[in-house]
Parts: sequence; C-alpha cells; structure tokens
Amino acid sequence: MKTGLQRRALCLPLLLAPTLASAEIQALDDQSLSQVIGQAGVTIELETRIDLDRFSYIDEGSVSVYDLSLSDPDGTALDNMKVTVDVAGDGEVLEHGFSEIARRANAGLISGSNPDVADALDKYAVGGSFGKQFNSGDAVIHIGPTDAGDPTSMQDYLQAVDFRLAIGEVRAEGPEDSATMFSNIQLEGYLGPTDIVVRNAGEATRTLANGNVVSASELQFDTHFEISGGSLDWDVGNVILLFSFAGVGIEGLAIHNRWGDDTLGHFGMASATAKLSNGTSADSGKEGLSIHDVEFRADIDMPVFKVGGTSIGTVQFEDFVISNTNMMVYGH
Repeated sequence: MKTGLQRRALCLPLLLAPTLASAEIQALDDQSLSQVIGQAGVTIELETRIDLDRFSYIDEGSVSVYDLSLSDPDGTALDNMKVTVDVAGDGEVLEHGFSEIARRANAGLISGSNPDVADALDKYAVGGSFGKQFNSGDAVIHIGPTDAGDPTSMQDYLQAVDFRLAIGEVRAEGPEDSATMFSNIQLEGYLGPTDIVVRNAGEATRTLANGNVVSASELQFDTHFEISGGSLDWDVGNVILLFSFAGVGIEGLAIHNRWGDDTLGHFGMASATAKLSNGTSADSGKEGLSIHDVEFRADIDMPVFKVGGTSIGTVQFEDFVISNTNMMVYGH
C-alpha cells in the first residue's frame, strides 16, 4: 500500500509550532520526500460490542429484528481481532484466507502432513510469500486474531476469535397483524479468517453464465466460521422453500465442516463467499445490485430437534452446499 504525503501537508504543522522557531527548517526535495512514503498498510486492533434494539426494513409492512447483540461469549466486548487494511500494488501478495497457517507450516511450526495444511501450502504459496496476489489499486481488508496463542497449535489459531450473537426475535409486521418468524436466537462460535476485497478493474465488465452483465470492479467477501453451540425457536419459516420448520425448537446447533467429502482446505470450519457489483439482468434488462458467485459450505448438526416442546430426535445435514447462485436486486 502506498500513501503519498504532499509537501504542503508536511509543512503546515511546522508553521503552526512556534516552539520550533529556533530550529533549522529545510524543505524536502523529491528524493528525501520519497523516503516518507508508507509501504505497510494499516493495522487495527479491534474491540467492540454491538447492541441494537430494533432494525427494520419497511415497505407496505415491515420485517424487524429485535434485541440484537454481538459480543464476546461472556457478554463483554468482542476482542482479539486484528484488521489489516492495504491498497495493493501491481502483483502485490497480501495475507488472505489461511495463508498464516501456510506461513507457519513453511517455517516448520506446523506439520505439513495434515491434509488441510498441505492444501494451504499449495493454495497460498506465491513466489517466496504466502497469501494472494492482487492488482494495482485493489483495496484489501483481512480479519484475523491479534493473539493466536501457541504458534505451533492450529486449534489456538482457529479458536482465537470467539463470539456470541443473540437476537430476541425476527418479526413480519403489517398495519394490524404481525407474526414472529424466529425467536430466542443464541449462537456462539469462532470467527475464522475473513477477507473483504474491493477489486479495481476500472470500467471493465464480464458476463455471468446466466447472461447477466456485471461490473468487474466488485466487492468480494470470503469468510470461515464455526458455530459451536446455538439454539433458536423457528416459529414460522422455510429453508429455501423445501423444509418447513414452523413451530420448531433447536438446541445444541453446530455448524462446521468436518464430515463428508467436502472438508479439504476448510480446517473444520464452515465457509461463505460472495461477490457484489453493479449489474444488468439478461432477463429483464433491469439494472441493480448483482450478488453472484455465492457459495456456502457446511455440515449442520441439530442434536435436539423439538416440535411442540418435545424432542423428536436429531437432524443432521452433511455436505450442505449452496453454489451456482446469482441474484439481481432492484426496486419495483
């Protein structure tokens, strides 16, 4: 990342400091000025707690989320998060995904015999560095742990950032009636490496498989996470219009990626990716927000599945994958 400092900005603080009047002040020439150009980006150590009484999307009626809280599992501020922000140079390699694991394995701190580690070494090795190569002007945000514990422990790294998300209820509300869709949502787990990238491709466009034309300058989102314990009441709702879970209570919910055939490269964590940009629908010709290349991969375990307050057994989804998903969102 390169941040130029203009001479005028450098001189202004000196002019405002009378205590330096006796000091010798010399203008910087171009060669000297080049030495103060930053190269390393910005690192933010983040601690935060988020509380929200109500969030609503309002049209003729509304859908509202009540009593949302995001915090550490013990109720204090969500902490131990390190956010790095860079604007890439042409071909610059920056941290991405599980590149830190690959870096440790290359240094001999973690065994490369683990299949996930071997995959990371192959996926994130770029020349003599580990990460992902970016184009000039790409804005790159990477979220990982500030303190990852023992550098020889993958578990310490994967469980370094723990969180709790609580939501009182999600309601559909009309002028006279309302219905609770979900309530008593409690989710605890771990946030894995998360990347937000704004790709700089100028005015270039590309055509998706469904014919939609989208901007090649796009926001790319990529995250890994694990829900280690959760519960909720599913009062009225469907999962992609296939599974009606109305009147269901779920306890001990776990979302991860440890079963089946689709676990390689995820270190036991669920994953979600998506890209967002301006686009034009091939079907309607409407211009709007394109959400494309969406992918979600996880195993889902519901050990206590209640109907009418009584457990009817266990429900599991193995290799649950949503892929080849594209959406065009516009007003009507």
